[in-house]
Amino acid sequence: MDRGLPTSPFVVDRDADSPAHAQIAAWLRAGIAGGDLSPGDRLPGERELAAILGVSRMTLRQALSDLEAAGEIVRVAGRSGGAFVAEPRIEVDLTHLTGLTDQLTRAGRRAGARVLRAESGVPGRDVAAALGLTSRGQALEVVRVRLANRVPVALETSWFPAKLVPGLLERSLTGSLYAVLRKHYGVDPVSAAERLHAVLADSTTGPLLDVEPGTPLVAVERTAYDAAGRPVEFAHDLFRCDRVELVVRRTPDEPVTLRALTDPA
Repeated sequence: MDRGLPTSPFVVDRDADSPAHAQIAAWLRAGIAGGDLSPGDRLPGERELAAILGVSRMTLRQALSDLEAAGEIVRVAGRSGGAFVAEPRIEVDLTHLTGLTDQLTRAGRRAGARVLRAESGVPGRDVAAALGLTSRGQALEVVRVRLANRVPVALETSWFPAKLVPGLLERSLTGSLYAVLRKHYGVDPVSAAERLHAVLADSTTGPLLDVEPGTPLVAVERTAYDAAGRPVEFAHDLFRCDRVELVVRRTPDEPVTLRALTDPA
């Protein structure tokens, strides 16, 4: 919806150390934080907004680009497009092993999943090693696009030891997989080793996440264990940086070590 602009007037401070585009970005950011602009609100068109602010369209575009890069606005092409105030990023806490479904629900989003593939087979060496399988050991692979209010936020690929979860692929896989493990198999993931690195969306992952190829993503590789230290899941998740914010909380009693790896590719 069209709603206008922040109620506070904007005047470029020519004597300020920050350039005009940074001042405009800060003004719009304050309007969003203060509630003058809400998620889904559309800003005036570039020509109109530049005239209102008394700046060039090039200066305005730089301000909008800064806000878009920070995930605070979304720009949509086309006659019905424009610059829209974005939904706040969803906080995903890596400190504790909590499924994404629960985290989306706590953030006030409607969690969903679109299953792309669910099959059984002999996994690759890295998956087999992570799950402690023999060279011919079977694993169940589940690939899903995770949705928040019907918007793609993550692409999840999870593998489970087939002997541990017989019949899993016949069950509903659109909700929390961890809840299914606990309810039907008595399998409770309680700890995990996770590694993060940056990747770029490609021609396959981009369309699935509704982003352009080349868009930065955060990859999280995870091996989850039960209380006995038995590996119960190996996963590779891709998160949209504009929709999700990964958080790790540290405390003196429970130190958390997070190692960010540079993508070798």
